[in-house]
Amino acid sequence: MKKILVVCGNGLGSSMIVEMNVKAALNEMGKEGEVSHTDLTTAKTEQADIYLGSEDIVGSLEDGNKNVVKLKNLMDKNELREALEKHM
Repeated sequence: MKKILVVCGNGLGSSMIVEMNVKAALNEMGKEGEVSHTDLTTAKTEQADIYLGSEDIVGSLEDGNKNVVKLKNLMDKNELREALEKHM
């Protein structure tokens, strides 16, 4: 089971909403994943299979080793689902 970490600036509002959307999308796709949300600073030291968030935030996580998925619009469920289909 892949671990998906949803990242936003403070790890509160938007990442929590996207976490719920990720869980719903995975359920619709018939896939499982361990999904949680956090702030950018914590994400830099936390291990995950997929780091998901807005382009301007998660871009700073790229280090050549992390699987970073950048979304243009965090609230676009279609974009989110396409990203999950591609990376799961």
